[in-house]
Amino acid sequence: MSDIQRHMKKTSIQLIKYGLVGVSNTAVTFIVFVLLNSILCVNFYISNVLGYIAGVINSFIWNKKWVFKSVSDRVKREMLLFIVGFAICYLLQMALLWILMNYTSLQYIQISGYEKWQLGDTLITVIGMVFYTLLNYIYNRFITFK
Repeated sequence: MSDIQRHMKKTSIQLIKYGLVGVSNTAVTFIVFVLLNSILCVNFYISNVLGYIAGVINSFIWNKKWVFKSVSDRVKREMLLFIVGFAICYLLQMALLWILMNYTSLQYIQISGYEKWQLGDTLITVIGMVFYTLLNYIYNRFITFK
């Protein structure tokens, strides 16, 4: 196996692991939100913020240890870079969503018989999620956990 093939295999495995961590982050965020908001009757916005904090902490731990296998003992630095990367990528995703909603006709895509389902909005959201995921992966691979 050539160096390029080994590198591609490593990157592919990392991307799959990164995606699995993303799924777990979503689950942690959702579970914390539901637990706080629906079961403990904590304010909606506070529950949402705490859910996201739990998801980001989950993401940091799994990405550091399992996806990127960082052995750095500079955890505070990595955590700060991780949070900065999250914020940058999220803002760039929001900018892309705004552009797609305001300067394309994607939001008007519909399937006959399913007009109530906002297919265009869903498509734009999926594009934004893929954009965010790839951008955040690149940021974390080359900046946070280099």
